[in-house]
Amino acid sequence: MKSPTIQYGRTTPSLRLICTALAAAVSLAACGGGGGGGGSTTPPPVGTTPPVTPPVTPPVTPPVTPPVTPPPVSGNPTGPSNPSAPDPDINTLGDAFDTYWNYCATPRTGTDPYTGKAYPDKQGTLRDELTFLRAWSNQYYLWYNEIPTNFKMADFTSPTAYFEKLKTPVELSAGVPKDKFHFTYTSADWDKLSTSGIELGYGVTWTSSGATAPRTWQASIIEAGSPAAAAGLRRGDQLVLIDGVDFVNATDAASVEKINAALFPVTAGESHSFTVKRGGANQAAVTLQAKDVTALSVKNTKVIDTPTGKVGYLSFENHNAIAERQLIDSFTTLKNAGVSDLVLDMRYNGGGLLNIASEVAYMVAGPASAGKVFERLQYNNKIEAQQAAEIIKFEPTAYGFSTPSNAVPRGTALPSLGLTRVTILTTPGTCSASEAVINALRGVDVQVNLIGGATCGKPYGFTPVPNCGTTYFSIEFKGVNAKGMGDYDNGFAPTCAVADDLTRELGDTSESLLATALSYRANGVCPAQARTSVQAMAARTQVRPKVTQIAIHTKAR
Repeated sequence: MKSPTIQYGRTTPSLRLICTALAAAVSLAACGGGGGGGGSTTPPPVGTTPPVTPPVTPPVTPPVTPPVTPPPVSGNPTGPSNPSAPDPDINTLGDAFDTYWNYCATPRTGTDPYTGKAYPDKQGTLRDELTFLRAWSNQYYLWYNEIPTNFKMADFTSPTAYFEKLKTPVELSAGVPKDKFHFTYTSADWDKLSTSGIELGYGVTWTSSGATAPRTWQASIIEAGSPAAAAGLRRGDQLVLIDGVDFVNATDAASVEKINAALFPVTAGESHSFTVKRGGANQAAVTLQAKDVTALSVKNTKVIDTPTGKVGYLSFENHNAIAERQLIDSFTTLKNAGVSDLVLDMRYNGGGLLNIASEVAYMVAGPASAGKVFERLQYNNKIEAQQAAEIIKFEPTAYGFSTPSNAVPRGTALPSLGLTRVTILTTPGTCSASEAVINALRGVDVQVNLIGGATCGKPYGFTPVPNCGTTYFSIEFKGVNAKGMGDYDNGFAPTCAVADDLTRELGDTSESLLATALSYRANGVCPAQARTSVQAMAARTQVRPKVTQIAIHTKAR
């Protein structure tokens, strides 16, 4: 990860991802969401009481003289296939991308629909794929010197299972791992999601009190034009039955399997029955058919007239490529309306492209921030020794991400509001790149008031690395702002703690978070709130894939 130039023929984005508390708390839980997302290796987030699996201690391999890795040969950089060969000395592996990248046990053929070029796969072996992962982790993983050595390549028949071991086992406290953000996704699904905002599902995002019974799951987002919207589902609807199974109380394995199959479809066109409760009464069951759903990243742009001036509002839910045009249009509308303040609703924004995050921050702060540090990326000691400091700045022009349609040309001037104060609505679903916006604005002395719940706490980042049809996510850097602050592993605390209000639509001035934001802006006083309400707010999380909770810095490999 040197300078942002094309080194290997393909530019890969680096990102920061988070998993919600749900997966951290329940071993059978995933951060799956939207009714789909089939590429993650994490199990789906509904389970019976999680079984305790005793750890398997691999046999200790006697010391051997470190083998010298042979130079790469056509079609097989690790030499003839020998699954039982001893592991190579990591210090002799060399550069992962120059030597082992794209050598696959089962190469793909044809054209990659997202690059328009032939797949880069070359004939290789399972051993080649494992060696690439080991070499890459040794070079770029933030905590590379904490990766265990008590297992061998010969013990694995799957690259993803091997990758799962290539992380620090250190716990910050009992049951709380230092690295909670290590996972994989199928490359096809990741490209589709990150480039176009498309995900297989029903177009509904659920908010959950937990994976085990009794479960309380309510709809928090319904995408316009989606199967969920067409079936009449609404924000706040509570799940009670899925395919005839008691969603709230079922605990037997067969029922749980049936529930998970319906919540997370893997094939477009498959149908499942859902019954929800609304206003205390069960509604008629609806049948939802899974399809590729395109989610808007920016919604509900509006101007709110107050006695002390016009306040802009927008809900911003994903820092992906298609958000660039939507954000520019939204901020242009607010600027032309003459707003003097802004409520930025990022309560459900798990993150995305760091360059999009820096554009948002510039559009809030304006020319006074231009050229200042948005985020300084801190890598492991080996990478830091090889390169100059890598800094993302507040820039007055657009990055110009490639999108299927209506892309923003690189260098397009960004609209800006020139604010010295902004209010951001947050929950534990506010993660990574969204937290970077908060941190960066505070780093250039913009007053940031947070209304809602504590954010998730994810100052770390990744470069998603595709290899042989799987994209791997492994922590590579930590981000700090212009003042050197980046220690928010426990999240940012809200200025005013307010529970998410699922009884009203986003953008409704009577909705609790927005109403509190407007009230606090007017009088500087937080509303009284019952302790149980705040505790309930902290316990609820969004159900969504880990890969949608990210902060991405686009650069070359």
